[in-house]
Amino acid sequence: MTHTLRRLWALDKFAYSLRVFIALAGALLLCWWQDRIELLIPLFLGIIASALAETDDNWLGRLQALLVTLLCFSVAAFAVELLFPYPWLFVSGMALSAFGMILLGALGERYAAIASATLILSIYTMIGVDQRGGEVADVWHEPLLLVAGAAWYGLLSVLWNALFSNQPVQQSLSRLYFELGEYLRIKSSLFEPLRQLDVEGQRLALARQNGKVVVALNQAKETILNRLGHGRPGPKVSRYLKLYFIAQDVHERASSSHYPYNRLAEAFFHSDVLFRCQRLLNQQGKACQALARAIRLRQPFDYADRELALEDLQASLEHLRQQSNPAWKGLLRSLGALAANLTTLDRKLAGASNPDAIADEQDSALLDRSPRSLKDAFERLRQQLTPTSLLFRHGLRMALALTAGYGVLHWIHPTQGYWILLTTVFVCQPNYGATRLRLVQRILGTVVGLVVGWALIDLFPSPLVQSLFAVAAGVAFFATRSSRYTLATAAITLLVLFCFNQVGDGYGLILPRLFDTLLGSLIAGLAVFLVLPDWQGRRLNRMLANTLACNSRYLRQIMQQYATGKRDDLDYRTARRNAHNADAALSTTLSNMLLEPGHFRKDAEIGFRFLVLSHTLLSYLSGLGAHRESLPEDASDGLLERAAERLSASLEEIAASLEQKRPVAIYSEEEEALAKELEQMPEDMDDSHRLVQTQLAHICRQLAPLRTLAAHLLKKELAGAQPLPGQP
Repeated sequence: MTHTLRRLWALDKFAYSLRVFIALAGALLLCWWQDRIELLIPLFLGIIASALAETDDNWLGRLQALLVTLLCFSVAAFAVELLFPYPWLFVSGMALSAFGMILLGALGERYAAIASATLILSIYTMIGVDQRGGEVADVWHEPLLLVAGAAWYGLLSVLWNALFSNQPVQQSLSRLYFELGEYLRIKSSLFEPLRQLDVEGQRLALARQNGKVVVALNQAKETILNRLGHGRPGPKVSRYLKLYFIAQDVHERASSSHYPYNRLAEAFFHSDVLFRCQRLLNQQGKACQALARAIRLRQPFDYADRELALEDLQASLEHLRQQSNPAWKGLLRSLGALAANLTTLDRKLAGASNPDAIADEQDSALLDRSPRSLKDAFERLRQQLTPTSLLFRHGLRMALALTAGYGVLHWIHPTQGYWILLTTVFVCQPNYGATRLRLVQRILGTVVGLVVGWALIDLFPSPLVQSLFAVAAGVAFFATRSSRYTLATAAITLLVLFCFNQVGDGYGLILPRLFDTLLGSLIAGLAVFLVLPDWQGRRLNRMLANTLACNSRYLRQIMQQYATGKRDDLDYRTARRNAHNADAALSTTLSNMLLEPGHFRKDAEIGFRFLVLSHTLLSYLSGLGAHRESLPEDASDGLLERAAERLSASLEEIAASLEQKRPVAIYSEEEEALAKELEQMPEDMDDSHRLVQTQLAHICRQLAPLRTLAAHLLKKELAGAQPLPGQP
């Protein structure tokens, strides 16, 4: 029983759902105790808006955010009440506020959540005024109830953060190690000793999983950063910070490559060495996921039985070396570097069992991307005031969609017409693919919720039972809204039906709710399609350019470390993280492209081939970064410096051509000559220089296929430069 409760407590959404349950149940008990059931709807809506505005923070940061949230909610609710009788003023204020609130997303996740929740609460206020038939004599009543519900949930959230401050850190680190374990599992499949292995398909799956790891890394960093404060971190936070840095190092080593896998499979088809690598990587992936469970359940982590797999791998390598096959010399050196990397990765995972024993990092600073001053905040907002900004486009679409929705509801005067605006806000997303997916989920969830609600209202006519169903539906909404939106929509539809059935006729809401959902979804879909549409293929060249530019900066940082010695300072970690962020962003862009109309995803195949190549390039860079150390003096140092500079310049050159849509050279004699020069290494070269030169040669060999794909994409772009339907 205790173990079950511990596992339940460790679930990501359990604490969130429990807070919502306490808030909704408390409001319900108050309304029943006071015999004022008509207060239930505004209190519930205020609680929902406040929960939507919540972001992770320490208790003090959450308190400050709550005060800002309540201020925004109060202004929005009273503005709606005061402007409601004046349609032109009302719709102008709504459009401008919607546009401004979307732009606030430039300041960070916290401000984006508060702005979005404020917009939703303003529509809740419209629904309340509409329920009163447009009467505004009691202008303070509805806003105070909405803000009271929001304050009640906000206080619960602040108290919860004060009592259980580190629980979100544990959950984010657990999620990070779980995704790392899955990455290692997929990576191990590349060592399958098959001659016809689909390496490109496995690379694509690896690139997609890398995107999930990067998201988990960024979330873990933000969660820890929120608890660092300005002073020295406490023992618990320091422990979590060390686990985060271990995860960063594991990620770099896990994502590294030392040789093309198909050539290794061809050369060592009759040996068990690749099987040994696969087994060890798979075991390390399982260890990461075991560590994830240990962090989540706050249990000790014991990484045992690892020595045997390492010994077997070393024995296989030694057996191959004893055969003295001259054709294997270079391959065996790459396998040796791979084995050394896996050994270090293993040692890192073993150290995670007692992170307190690890010496403090030379530089444990984390990059805080939030605005540092009002001037910085205003500058970020100013930079968004251009049609090229994604936030500007989304804000303009939202403003026009809400204006259109307001015009439609005044034109046809539908029952409960303000649900049209609420649907539009939830369905209208920053890009077409996400909007299309949300539109289908919203309609399907609404239909399911209405059918189930109709059946439950008929089966359980008791107001008390229906109130309990409403609370359960509210909890289900928040437990599923980020992972199963169709189910979340069904749950929130149930809550609305049960609440309105307490004060009126729930049956009378079923058809209007369905009609409003269809109309609001249609308006949102048309807005995304027609108003400055953000087709992913139109910015594919910029995404590819950013990926190569970030890889170039990462390479420069790595080579600096080979000159000065290994140091995980902020500049190096930022360059590494930016390279992986760019790789993940490209993967997300391509996934969104697949949801767009056929004509707009014509370059998706080139994009996915580019993703495989760029992720392979990033793997070779990671391999170079995993072994970085100060190199001894050698005659080849000049070649390495010259090669690194040339490779960085070439990556930047291709990136600039993609960014500016200039023709790019498919073939470079200089790069071909450099690759051959790097591949010719004297037998007496030390292993450190040999490894660096080999990795640089692999990177150089990636340039030709990258140039070919870039040239092909730019040729299609320039050939099809005429305006497309739906484009400005």
